[in-house]
Amino acid sequence: MPRAFLVVMDSVGAGGAPDAGEFFNGDIPDTGANTLAHIARACAAGQAEQGRSGPLALPNLDALGLGAAVRLASGDETPGLAARPQGLWGAATEVSRGKDTPSGHWELAGVPVPWEWHYFTDPVDSFPADLVAEVCRLAGTEEILGNCHASGTEIIARLGEEHIRTGWPICYTSADSVFQIAAHEEHFGLHRLHALCEALAPRLHEMRVGRVIARPFTGGLGDFRRTPNRHDYAIAPPAPTLLDWAQDAGHQTHAVGKIGDIFSMRGVGELHKGPDDAALMTHLHRLVAEAPDGALVFANFVEFDSLWGHRRDVAGYARALEWFDTEAGRLIAALRPGDLMIFTADHGNDPTWTGGDHTRERVPVIGAGQGLRPIGQVAYADVAASIAAHLGLTPQGPGRSFL
Repeated sequence: MPRAFLVVMDSVGAGGAPDAGEFFNGDIPDTGANTLAHIARACAAGQAEQGRSGPLALPNLDALGLGAAVRLASGDETPGLAARPQGLWGAATEVSRGKDTPSGHWELAGVPVPWEWHYFTDPVDSFPADLVAEVCRLAGTEEILGNCHASGTEIIARLGEEHIRTGWPICYTSADSVFQIAAHEEHFGLHRLHALCEALAPRLHEMRVGRVIARPFTGGLGDFRRTPNRHDYAIAPPAPTLLDWAQDAGHQTHAVGKIGDIFSMRGVGELHKGPDDAALMTHLHRLVAEAPDGALVFANFVEFDSLWGHRRDVAGYARALEWFDTEAGRLIAALRPGDLMIFTADHGNDPTWTGGDHTRERVPVIGAGQGLRPIGQVAYADVAASIAAHLGLTPQGPGRSFL
């Protein structure tokens, strides 16, 4: 029985979204954003030399069709990514009205988002008074700190000492549909932070806020550090997803990285987490070697987005892509006959773009195990339908198989 591996390179977009002009970073529309093409251009121009050098080198992913997928998605040139495709290749367009993690992943798993997300749009005093009062009640504190748009590392550096002194949780948001709470693991308590986020999540989900995120940190003044004990309390998908289809049919399902959080553990048989993408890659190598026939493995590699895209670090993003490509070559070489491995993304986060938000883009869809198979322009939901067909499942929802 064949196996399937769906690997999401978080934010590795390919440009060309037809509705990019309806999405913004500040006052600037996302029209023209292209994560992969712009990184490739910067590398070719010698503008991404920190820790690496020269044109973007992704020989394994490009051999499948990565550069061709970007050119199909957007028409943009991709210096360094010029291989003739040898694998499954195409580009996917999202229909959900969001450029965020849950929207992209749910739709890739066969369930477009049927509602508009709620966003906290005010950069300061971001949260309504009744919500602040509820956080204080649940936390047992007089006030909260933050109440603004912020970077997670910046806000703990700025408010960490006051948090320790007062015991008040640090609450902040971003351009995404999120409510984030940062607290010190020792002074506030990790269990207390998770319990607070879990108790608050139903209220935020009723508002159509996608995630309540616990952001624990440790350390002292001048040396506050976020820890790997983050936990996302995400709203549940509104319908069964690819994970549910597989699990209900008796297939083993494995979630690597954020997948368990994104899908509220629905359809997840075994969860594999780690402190960074390198640890997650170790899990994925092991699953390629050991997962039984018929297994579905769904993996997310978040650091493209969290460490490099939001911080607009082109060289860091390029280094991460080149590291990933080397690992992808090893993964592909270890596949069994009949396996399917698809590499794709959930949205864009162009590190050359203005602002620090995601960018609305099409995404590449490239795969190993099917030989040369150009699939053209497809929908996100077609990825789920195709993996379902590969596993012998009956797909649900709007997707159509491209296999």
